[in-house]
Amino acid sequence: MVSLASTRQRRSGRGERPTFELEQALWQAGNRWVAGVDEVGRGALAGPVVAAACIFEPSTELPDQLRDSKRLTDLQRRALADWVRQYSLRWAIGAASHREVDRLGIVRATTLAMLRALQRLGPVDHVLYDGLPLTEFERLPGTAVVHGDMRCASIAAASILAKVIRDDLMARLAVRYPGYGWEENAGYGTPSHRRAIREHGSTPFHRRSFQVRMDTDEE
Repeated sequence: MVSLASTRQRRSGRGERPTFELEQALWQAGNRWVAGVDEVGRGALAGPVVAAACIFEPSTELPDQLRDSKRLTDLQRRALADWVRQYSLRWAIGAASHREVDRLGIVRATTLAMLRALQRLGPVDHVLYDGLPLTEFERLPGTAVVHGDMRCASIAAASILAKVIRDDLMARLAVRYPGYGWEENAGYGTPSHRRAIREHGSTPFHRRSFQVRMDTDEE
């Protein structure tokens, strides 16, 4: 069992644990429903892009473990994903399939997954999303946050939830398509995954537009 001791006292900034500092400013300005959004699977060779969106109460106490999902163990991410499901006011998932990645390009597909998550989330007053500004978000009241999963608690929570859900999806697909290691690499381009593609060919869930990256051992 992973301990999820909570605290409201956090320093902010890149390299520190994420805080509600950005959300707090929006709450104080009268924005009741502030959503954090993030995606996972952007750089994978197979599978969908999955996005999550979540909204918290201003009084929510953050677990000490909460941070950028890439800095957590699988066990920590799963405990925190359960925390998000339990303590967020609302949460939702959106996805863009591997076919949509090929048809639209990875940037548009990623944006589509995020917009779908927000649509399922319901009404929001302001959106905090990870990365650089996106033109598709201009019609929404929103703010792009560079390194948002390191700085912003709502974005970090969304990132963790999306990561756990996508990992589970890829593990289920690994049962149907064994030999590619998706239960471990989640469809990302590890050397063993690329070797499997060269030896066995691509599956229906591989992204055709990423073919050059499939055919090389370079990271």
